[in-house]
Amino acid sequence: MSSAQFDPAPTAPAEDAPGAYNLQVIQQFRENGGKVGGPFEGAALILLTTRGAKSGLARTVPTLCFRQADDSLLIFGSNGGADTHPAWFHNIRTNPRVTVETGDETYSAVAREVPLGEEHDRLFAEASAEVQAFADYQAGTERRIPLVLLSRKG
Repeated sequence: MSSAQFDPAPTAPAEDAPGAYNLQVIQQFRENGGKVGGPFEGAALILLTTRGAKSGLARTVPTLCFRQADDSLLIFGSNGGADTHPAWFHNIRTNPRVTVETGDETYSAVAREVPLGEEHDRLFAEASAEVQAFADYQAGTERRIPLVLLSRKG
């Protein structure tokens, strides 16, 4: 990996920290070529590495994605339906250059927030028709769940 790319190694959280579960998923993903078990079994899962907005450190999280016609990936800033955006979303607002791991490959991408409006509503409806949990998360919070498109950096 060149020094221009992020080091996708996650920071190891304490066992009882919220990120501990993610660390297990990340390890399983990398050990099994992108395949994981449990609630993500069979899902279109990627590892997203962002640069911390404040710390500047590489942060990796597993997230579901939806491949678009232009080969970009759509991801939801659902944060499990919490009333706050996930940390990775704040990170991409500061630095939209990210690293994507699909299991088959690792590549640089640029993250673009989908503005609220017609495109956001259409993409949200299409993806949440496939994964009902996203509609449930939106119904359980007052914030609008952000959508982000990840486009391969050419």
